[in-house]
Amino acid sequence: MTSISENLKNIKSTLPDHVTLVAVSKTKPVSDLTEAYNAGQRIFGENKIQEMAEKHENMPKDIQWHMIGHVQRNKVKYMAEFVSLIHGVDNFKLLKEINKQAEKHSRTIDCLLQIKIASEESKFGMTLSNAEDILHSEDFSALKNIKVTGVMGMATFTEDDAQIKSEFNKLKSAFDSLKNIEHPNFKPETISMGMSGDYKLAIACGSTMVRVGSSIFGHRS
Repeated sequence: MTSISENLKNIKSTLPDHVTLVAVSKTKPVSDLTEAYNAGQRIFGENKIQEMAEKHENMPKDIQWHMIGHVQRNKVKYMAEFVSLIHGVDNFKLLKEINKQAEKHSRTIDCLLQIKIASEESKFGMTLSNAEDILHSEDFSALKNIKVTGVMGMATFTEDDAQIKSEFNKLKSAFDSLKNIEHPNFKPETISMGMSGDYKLAIACGSTMVRVGSSIFGHRS
């Protein structure tokens, strides 16, 4: 079995310079994260806020923590002090809550708008027109402690590469149509799409940030 550090090295060797690797460490013990940290990885993605907060407590402070899962508004306060990027912002109320909690810690939190590109009902996300409405709204202008830095999407869980590719293209074109909106709280630079099974396809479709877990840490037991 290859080690975590070898896996990381192999994956990084396939990534273009403009693509950021988020090591998805959810459910993994701190010892696994430490091995990845010692191999040079500094960006970790978690999908449960409490688990991320515990790991943040126990690990070096130069790590960037990304919240990649669905976010409940009442839990934002537990990560507002340290979270680096929140990927799954799928409605305006959540953006408002992140802003409120960020303000308490006198910081600005970067966020990605989650666009629904999958056919599955279970996947979260907003439509492109929802995203446009938010970015053009007066209410968005009032949020001084968040910055929307791009979009995130999750493709349908399927073996059908053609379908995944068309969903990735949908996210890329959503980003392209949003990026011309000018706003002080909006700095479009990130397209977060692609996971262990499809990150190479995602990069070919324009992804600038990939979320890779099992290919680094092995499958969850």
